[in-house]
Amino acid sequence: MATLFLIIIYLSFISLGLPDTLLGAAWPVMQGDFGAPFSVAGVISIIIAVGTIVSSLASGTLLKRLGTGQITLISCLLTALALVGFYYAPSIIWLMVLAFPLGLGAGSVDAALNNYVAVHYKAHHMSWLHCFWGVGATLGPIIMAGFIREDNLWRDGYLTIAIIQLALVILLFVTLPLWKRMEKVRTQGMEVGGGHQDTQDDPEPTVRPLRMKGVKLTLMTFLFYSGAEATVGLWGSSFLVNIKDLPAAMAAQWISMYYGGITIGRFITGFVTLRVSNRVLIRSGLLIALTGALLLILPLPTFFSLIGFMMIGLGFAPIYPCMLHETPERFGKAQTQHLMGFQMAVAYTGTTLLPSMLGWIAAPTTIAILPFFVTIYILFMLFGSEGVNRIMKRRKRGSVPTMTQELTHS
Repeated sequence: MATLFLIIIYLSFISLGLPDTLLGAAWPVMQGDFGAPFSVAGVISIIIAVGTIVSSLASGTLLKRLGTGQITLISCLLTALALVGFYYAPSIIWLMVLAFPLGLGAGSVDAALNNYVAVHYKAHHMSWLHCFWGVGATLGPIIMAGFIREDNLWRDGYLTIAIIQLALVILLFVTLPLWKRMEKVRTQGMEVGGGHQDTQDDPEPTVRPLRMKGVKLTLMTFLFYSGAEATVGLWGSSFLVNIKDLPAAMAAQWISMYYGGITIGRFITGFVTLRVSNRVLIRSGLLIALTGALLLILPLPTFFSLIGFMMIGLGFAPIYPCMLHETPERFGKAQTQHLMGFQMAVAYTGTTLLPSMLGWIAAPTTIAILPFFVTIYILFMLFGSEGVNRIMKRRKRGSVPTMTQELTHS
């Protein structure tokens, strides 16, 4: 039963990934159909992310009232209906209106599932969970490319993804009793899959855990990671079309390789975590992504751009799931549900602000600035991640307060 439950969680993350990459892949065609300015994709992306931030911050309350199963079902249904709305949207205004419920459908389920897996499962399950997000994120541009290759039928691409989402809704509805049964097991204190254990040094978040050393640097790293990942996904196709002179359909396929790099990397990371620490995987991923960004900057043949995008994807692969899984280890299991919502909200804030900022700057200049911005974001991530590592080492040596002392005196 536990294995079946885990498979359902994995499939639920496919539904999170499928719509996340559609806008960037389809925008070169959608922009022409609506006669919209180049930067409007950034506005739509902002609205989606705002909806996600709202539902992410509300995830704690919703989780207590509805449970993980019902949140997942409702969120997937809301996403499917919003995608159907994209298919029928007669104008950019309607796309903006529908973008908000599309974002609402992602936030709560993301925070709820990440919290559950971080607390109750080992690190390799978290990597594989986000690998399934990558499966959805990779399939999205591939499906869209098939519709825009010849006839520019981007609407049919959105409708196809909506149908897949509705199929997942049916699966989630049928298996809803299993969610309730597993949540009952959770409340009885049974451990599922050998996750983190309770300890006496794991204090309740009674006072301001955000004052704990390392939390702010962690949140900064989440902000720049999500911003960088979304920036490449949203503007990568436009970079390839406008700077490398690739056809829109081919550009969408190349961006699917970027998400394919994330997916394959997370699958491999799931095995590597059995022998390598999250800290080492995060550092290695950042260095690989930095190398990929530099390949996009250098004046090399177009084929190296594909290698660059794939390396960025491979490098990004372990960062997000490993940081999420480190939350109980860094700040205590009792803090995890509280901090997970903040991490999700900050991550989606990065998704909101950074791609849009790039669009506003690129509109009157050039999208050739994309790899330079991505490089800067990765350097900020390195600074934040290594800063947290130093704090954790000092805590182990006793040169900074323990978690309990920090919470007590905050």
